[in-house]
Amino acid sequence: MGEVSRQSLVFFLGTVFTAVAGYLFKIYVAHKLGAARLGIYAIGMSVTGLLGLVPALGLPDAAARFVAVYNANGRMSQLRGFLLRSLLILVAANLVVGGAVFLARHWIADRIYHLPELSTYLPLFIVLMFCGGLSIFAGRVLAGYKDVTRRTVITNLIGTPLMMALAVVLLMWGTGLWGYIIAQVIGALMVLLALLWSAWKLTPVAARHSTAPLPDLEPEVYSFSATVLGVSLLEFLMAQADKLLLGLYLDPRWVGIYGIAIGIVAFVPIILQSVNQIFGPTIADLHSRGQTRTLDRLYKTLTKWIIGLTVPLALVIILFSAPLMRLFGAEFELGWPVLVIGTIGQLVNCGVGSVGLLLLMSGNQRRLIRVQASMAAVALLSNIILIPLLGMIGAALASTLVAVGTNLWYMREVRRALHTHPFHRGYRTLLLPFLASLSCVLFFRLSMHLFRPEWLCIPLALVSAYVVFVTTALVSGLDTEEREIAGAAWLRIRGMLFRTVNV
Repeated sequence: MGEVSRQSLVFFLGTVFTAVAGYLFKIYVAHKLGAARLGIYAIGMSVTGLLGLVPALGLPDAAARFVAVYNANGRMSQLRGFLLRSLLILVAANLVVGGAVFLARHWIADRIYHLPELSTYLPLFIVLMFCGGLSIFAGRVLAGYKDVTRRTVITNLIGTPLMMALAVVLLMWGTGLWGYIIAQVIGALMVLLALLWSAWKLTPVAARHSTAPLPDLEPEVYSFSATVLGVSLLEFLMAQADKLLLGLYLDPRWVGIYGIAIGIVAFVPIILQSVNQIFGPTIADLHSRGQTRTLDRLYKTLTKWIIGLTVPLALVIILFSAPLMRLFGAEFELGWPVLVIGTIGQLVNCGVGSVGLLLLMSGNQRRLIRVQASMAAVALLSNIILIPLLGMIGAALASTLVAVGTNLWYMREVRRALHTHPFHRGYRTLLLPFLASLSCVLFFRLSMHLFRPEWLCIPLALVSAYVVFVTTALVSGLDTEEREIAGAAWLRIRGMLFRTVNV
C-alpha cells in the first residue's frame, strides 16, 4: 500500500501540474484559434487516435503485465525477447498504418468529414500517432518496472511544459493551427526519446547485454495482446464515438466546444488514473502469487478513497460549469451542460474503482472484451440516435450512459470472477466529509459575484473543498486499518520527500 500510495502520489502531482498548466494553456489556445479550428484539431486527433490503436497491437498493455511478471520471476531471456521484438513490431506496424493514412488523407477529409482543410494537417497527425504509440509502450514498460515516477517526470513535468512553451511562441508568431500541431510533434519526439532511454536503463543488465539468441514471444503474450487490442478498439469507440460522429453531423465549431468540455471532464478521474498507474502491475503480481485476500483489501480501501477524493473536484466542476466554460470565450459557455452530464458519468466510474484493470490484469480479459463489445454497440447506436436530436448534449448523454453501464457491468464481472466488490460499511464515514465539502462549494458559488475577478472564486472553492473534506475525513472517516495504511503510506512518502530534498 505504501508503494502504491507513493507512486500514485507522484503521478497525481505530475498530472495536477499538467492539468492546471494545461487548463490555462487551453484558455490561451481557445482564444487564439477559436472553436472551429479546435474542432478540426479534435477530429484529426480522433481519426488518428482510432487508427493508431491498430499498429499498437495491444503490446503497450502487455508490457505493463509481462515486464512486471518476467522481472519479478527473474526470466531475463523472456524479458529481453519481449522488449526487442515488441519494439520492432510496433515500429513496422506504425509505418504501415501511417503510410496508409497518408495515402488516404484526401478521401478521409473530403468524403467522410467534408473538410478538405483536414487533409493538409493529417501528415502531422500521423507523426503524432507514431510517437504516441511508441511512447505509450515505453511508458508501460516503466510501469512494469514499477517506476511511474520517472515516466511522470518525463511526460508531465518536462514534455508538457516544453510543448506548451513552443506552442505559445509559434502561436504568437501567427502560425495558427500549424504551429499548435508542430509544437506537439516536437514535444512528442523529445518525450519518446527520453522514455526509451529510461526503459533501457531500467532493464536489468542480464537482459540488456545478453548474447543469446533472441527468444520468440510466448503464446500467452500473443493471446493477451490480441485481447487487449480488441478491448482498446472497443474502448476507443465507446470513448471517442461522440467526437467522431459529432464531426459527421455538426459544424466543427460545435466539435471544438464539445472537445473543450470533455477535456475538463477527463480530469475528474485523476485520482483513479493515478492509482491505476501502479495498481495495474500490483494486481498482476498479487494475482500471480495467489494473494487474493491482500488484493481484495487493497481494492476496497483504494476505491473508497478514490471516490472520496474525487467528490470535491466533481462538485466544483458541476456547480461552476458555466463560469469554467466561459473562461475559454463567450462561444464556449454553451458547453456547460456537457460538463455536468460528463462529470456525473465519471463519478460512477470512480465509484466502482479499478474494475476493468482487475479483469485485465488477472487474466479475465474475455469477460472484459464481452462487456466492451456490447457497450461499443450501445455507444454507436446511442450517439447515432441522440446527436441528430440533441447535438452535443446528446453526445454527452450517450457517453455518460455508456460509462455508467460499462462500469456497473465490469463490477458484476469482477464479483463473479474474483469474488470481490468495492462496497462496504466504511463508506458511511464519507457522508459527513461529503456534506461539509458540498456546503463549502455552495457557499463559494453563491458568493461568486463578490469576487473580482470572478474566476478567482473557482480555485479558492476547489482548495477549500479539499481542505474541508480531508480535515473532516481525518477526524471521522478512518477506521483502524485505514489509519495503519495511511501511516505506512505517509512514512514512504515522507522518506521519498526527504531523499529528494537531500539530493
